Amino acid sequence: MDIEYSLKEKIACLDIIKELKKSPIRGNVYLVGGSIRELFLCSQPNDFDFAITDEKDIKVFEEILNSRAFIIGKKPIHAFRIAKDGKNIDLTKIEKDITDDLLRRDFTINAIAYDLKRDEILDPLNGLVDLKEKIIIHIKKENLIKDPLRMLKAVRHFSTLDGFIIHDNLYTCICELGHLIKNVASERIKYEFDQIVCSRQAFSSLKVMETTGLLFEIFPELIMLKRFDEEKRLKPEVFGHTIDAFKYLYQYGNRYQMDKQSIKITGYALLFHDLGKPQTFSYDREKKVVHFFYHERFSEKTASLIMERMRFSINEMRQVKTLIQNHMRIFLISAGETTQRAIRRVILKMGEFTPLLILMTLCDMYGSSEGKDNASTKKVLCVCEEMLSTFKRFQEKPLPRLITGHDLIEIGYKEGPEIGRILSDIRERQISGDIKTRQEAIDYARTMLKTDIFH
Repeated sequence: MDIEYSLKEKIACLDIIKELKKSPIRGNVYLVGGSIRELFLCSQPNDFDFAITDEKDIKVFEEILNSRAFIIGKKPIHAFRIAKDGKNIDLTKIEKDITDDLLRRDFTINAIAYDLKRDEILDPLNGLVDLKEKIIIHIKKENLIKDPLRMLKAVRHFSTLDGFIIHDNLYTCICELGHLIKNVASERIKYEFDQIVCSRQAFSSLKVMETTGLLFEIFPELIMLKRFDEEKRLKPEVFGHTIDAFKYLYQYGNRYQMDKQSIKITGYALLFHDLGKPQTFSYDREKKVVHFFYHERFSEKTASLIMERMRFSINEMRQVKTLIQNHMRIFLISAGETTQRAIRRVILKMGEFTPLLILMTLCDMYGSSEGKDNASTKKVLCVCEEMLSTFKRFQEKPLPRLITGHDLIEIGYKEGPEIGRILSDIRERQISGDIKTRQEAIDYARTMLKTDIFH
């Protein structure tokens, strides 16, 4: 079947197109961009972009969707958006003809339009051929210079479009123009990178960004890790294993049924977790052992600066920092004989972030071991499995609260910080199995009161 005919059939089935064809349109209306690409790839688009020649036709869209349009973007080129039922319909008025508009876009696969009035597919740059051959190629160099974010968007397409490759000419342009990404607003960069980090092709995408230099333009702090590897030649490499860890992020995230948000947060924590190693490197000549004492503290500090710069939300920063602070915990309790008590203490410390820490640990471990299993990795994997199982049991049947602050006051404690400390201590002992009943909790609290430990 002719690919244009097949594509037109898919477009004709869209509810918005059916309604528009029944409506009095004043000017020309074109469906453009990503929605056409997604339809070609047999995916159902959630958002739609239309190019219009008469702004009065915005009213038609508003009536069809029963929702008002609002302005997005900045002058002189701004668009109107109608948000309805979780979908976004963007409308942009074109000043010249549609071909001129398509030539100003980013990639050939996004420079395809459907002419509503003439029922025609417009493909001046053979984007349908590139879609069929799964090639991401820019339209012209000037378009990348005009909006450097398009270079990162190319990597995002590479990471999320199954089987697509970046054309050599585009790859060369990214190498040459990557420094221009610094001129792009942090929020726009983060939006694209968010999707890359939690994609199935996160590792391959980061390798593209590494080899083109784009990764270091966005995160210059990472170049210090790469230089550290080149200077010290340690095994495993610090930067090397950080990137290799992403080979396992989607795999284990999917295995443990984690949502994209959890995978994304874990991905950022992985990217930043060893930033403090160059600052904390030491070598014990007598024992011939390398140390990175307290590197997680330095990593967290550097990560905080990056996340502030990149406009992470407060909640995202809190989650990423929590994972970085604790990323050695599972390794530490796996080093010797791991008890159920030790596992429960980690769960108490991490709370809802326990599954993310498990995911991060496995990625970090296999990134360091090159994906190979040995006695150490098998032990860590076993601990992770047991910890996840215990965490799920706690979720299904949470431990009851044995004692409250009012109870502590009744037995002689004074209001103040010591109330919180003793409650936390009792909770930890409850989780580890040392305290099982309300009476045992009260007896323990009385003992602590007599010994004056919490005063």
